[in-house]
Amino acid sequence: MSTTSASICDAADRLQGFVGLNAKTGQHLIRFSEDSFGLDVPAPSIIPTCEFVWQALGGEQMILKRERIQLLLDQHIDDRLNIGEPLRIYMRRQDLPEITAERRLRHA
Repeated sequence: MSTTSASICDAADRLQGFVGLNAKTGQHLIRFSEDSFGLDVPAPSIIPTCEFVWQALGGEQMILKRERIQLLLDQHIDDRLNIGEPLRIYMRRQDLPEITAERRLRHA
């Protein structure tokens, strides 16, 4: 089966967990429950991981950011995050531009 931009986007939408920005350190933290964040992470900064990897461009256009996927890969908890092979292929194909898609923010 070939990997398409649609399969990569579907894999991004299946990512699990939550990402929050630690205000003191400026680092993104990954947890699997919104309740597991400390007081250093303001509630509005906690978003589902499947939304963290997308960056709004304007309107309903969003771009699937390799930099944000790399932050997840650097955690070495791929199975818990549900990082699938389509996302790994996307990360290896640095010769191709990042995917831009029309989509709406999903709420967990």
